[in-house]
Amino acid sequence: MSTSLEPQRQGAGGHPRQTLTVFDAVSMIVGIVIGVGIFKAPSIVAGNVSGETAFIALWIAGGVISLIGALCYAELGSSHPNAGGEYYFLSKAYGDWLGFLFAWARMTVIQTGAIAAIAYVFGDYASTLLPLGAKSSAIYAGLAVVAITALNVAGTHESKWVQNVLTTALALAVLAVVVSGLMAPGAPAAPPPAAADGKAWFSGLALIFVLLTYGGWNEAAYLTAEMRDTRRNIVRALLIGIVVITVLYVLLNLAYLKALGLAGMASSRAVAFDLMKATWGEGGAWLLGIVVVSAALSTLNATVFTGARTNYALGRDFVIFRRLGRWSEEASAPVNALLVQGAIAIALVGLASFTPDGFQTMVAYTAPAFWLFFMLTGLSLFPLRRHAPANDSPFRVPFYPVTPLLFVAACAYMLYSSFMYAMSLDPGSIGAMVGIAMLASGVPVLMWARRRAAAG
Repeated sequence: MSTSLEPQRQGAGGHPRQTLTVFDAVSMIVGIVIGVGIFKAPSIVAGNVSGETAFIALWIAGGVISLIGALCYAELGSSHPNAGGEYYFLSKAYGDWLGFLFAWARMTVIQTGAIAAIAYVFGDYASTLLPLGAKSSAIYAGLAVVAITALNVAGTHESKWVQNVLTTALALAVLAVVVSGLMAPGAPAAPPPAAADGKAWFSGLALIFVLLTYGGWNEAAYLTAEMRDTRRNIVRALLIGIVVITVLYVLLNLAYLKALGLAGMASSRAVAFDLMKATWGEGGAWLLGIVVVSAALSTLNATVFTGARTNYALGRDFVIFRRLGRWSEEASAPVNALLVQGAIAIALVGLASFTPDGFQTMVAYTAPAFWLFFMLTGLSLFPLRRHAPANDSPFRVPFYPVTPLLFVAACAYMLYSSFMYAMSLDPGSIGAMVGIAMLASGVPVLMWARRRAAAG
């Protein structure tokens, strides 16, 4: 009997159904990406560029880089649609061992850490509206994880309906902030901040935060098994989603510049708060809190929805996690996978509550593993081109192989920069080290899975 880690195909109780439309998928993508980052990152970017032209150019460049990656993912998703997303791509391209390690990292580090980080931002802003004591942020974060997980357990129909409503409301709220900023009196002229690190246009730190703010569109890979007409619609959803996000980001940053100026942005600790205060007065703070809470819930719902699909694929393929591979026909969702994901995320919320900044700790916890597997997924396009596609005439990324090589290079840069940034934080470096340790713990679990496969 072979000792290779062969898939066990333990899925039970049903299979994913193609119920998601292009609008549903675009709502998921926009809801994941347009989260709290756009209310935090611009001030950091403004302090690390040479002028307003470089500032806006970086946000456009972030959209272009994301579009390049989306084209690569469109080919992967169109040629090899599967609920496992990147897990399936990595397994098919390199072998089950790497797919297993990715699924383990996503279950214990990447997705659950992202859920905890988003929940903390929800908790931070909800606490400004109604504080609950010393651990208010952690309490709100835990409640948000429980509520959103319960919503997804109730069923895909319910979760996608809520996602569509939240994303639409979020887009309208962002547009309201944009209009307020563009209509505000111009900020007083001030000398721009000096270019950081001796660079003429921008520092590496500026691009790190721009790309982090654009992060999350890759979650569309986990929707491919549930989308109607996947071959065409995955391409449409990704391209429409990235264009909508880029337009909203550029408009919002133009509004920041109009109301505050580059120097005012660079000196601001909460750039969106200062914009609302400058245009609407103190009452704008409450409105901003509602906008950010809506953004966090929208991102949290979409992240919980897509994250459980990898756990489902892991349980479907490997006997030691077979309970995760059960699909509920009634809910049209992987209920067990959702419950395990929620439990791990709540545990991370609890652990981060003992650090000064739960959000910062969770970002450092997830970033190195995220960019490592993002890079490997981009590289998987090369071997997967030699495999027969599941669909006739699948989408092919233009300008191959230059396009995927550019994407891989961007991921490699982000892997290095994110690790160095995480390690420079105090105590954020603790989060990075724990995340790396959790990723490494997947190796003995992999060896156990191999022994079970050999014995079974």
